[in-house]
Amino acid sequence: MAGAIAYISRDTDGQLWKKALEAGLGPVDFRTLDSLGDKAAIEVALAWKPPPGLIASFPNLKLIVSLGMGVDHLLADDQLPEGVPITRIMDDGLVGQMSEYAIYWALRHHRDIDKYAASQRAKQWKPEVFVDTLHRRVGILGLGSIGQDTARKFAALGFPTAGWSRTARTMPGVETFHGQDGFARLLARSDILIDVLPLTRDTRGLLDAKAFAALPRGAYFINMARGGHVVDEALLAALDSGHLSGAALDVFNTEPLPPEHRYWTHPAVHVTPHIAGATNPRTASPGVIENIRNLRAGRALIHTVDPKSGY
Repeated sequence: MAGAIAYISRDTDGQLWKKALEAGLGPVDFRTLDSLGDKAAIEVALAWKPPPGLIASFPNLKLIVSLGMGVDHLLADDQLPEGVPITRIMDDGLVGQMSEYAIYWALRHHRDIDKYAASQRAKQWKPEVFVDTLHRRVGILGLGSIGQDTARKFAALGFPTAGWSRTARTMPGVETFHGQDGFARLLARSDILIDVLPLTRDTRGLLDAKAFAALPRGAYFINMARGGHVVDEALLAALDSGHLSGAALDVFNTEPLPPEHRYWTHPAVHVTPHIAGATNPRTASPGVIENIRNLRAGRALIHTVDPKSGY
């Protein structure tokens, strides 16, 4: 009898995951946080922001699957069992949602929609100065699956598009930078900066006062990656001074965003509640099913993560 699969999340789509897994694996012993039963029977943990120490309490665990494309929520638990492989999902549906989010806010800024909304409220017929797409440079931090998809779509829309990654990468039609020198160069040519980096020791606090000052005056910032990349005081100062024209923020250092936080009321900030991309069991489950099959057959796993690097 195959071991149990535990769904470690407070999200409400547990039954959707059970249905998707059974379509590929047949009947499964599927357990949720409220019905874990005998923990010794649990073989696989599908996890999103698990309570610290819980996963370590499964004595026969063989695989940990992040229910997101990032794994920082798992690695924050210093009690994770050593030697148990960690994999992440690869979800084409989520990737598409993320690029949609970036494109929406970028176009809203590019075409001055907020200014026209203000003019409508004031009953003013006031055309704004148009900026040619060719002169609105988009920069993307992170060239993994989400970053590459986003970069390709911006390039297809005619925006001069560039991306930055930890190590060198190449993409047709997209200028690429890497390393510390490349980071500074990417910032200097980004009128719209989009963050899709993973959160690691190296990227935490990466977007500080120095980084925001390196952007061209009037630049716009979109964060759909992790709030931990941003030094909030530095971003607010750049917005208050007018050096940055605005920001669309989906992720935050503290979530939910505290009611007293200035982002809620800042006139240049748009806040959304971590909804840029949601894991869809229908599109995310094939890779999870393949990994469970590989695990049970003794084959190599796919989409594995190195806990030391966070990638």
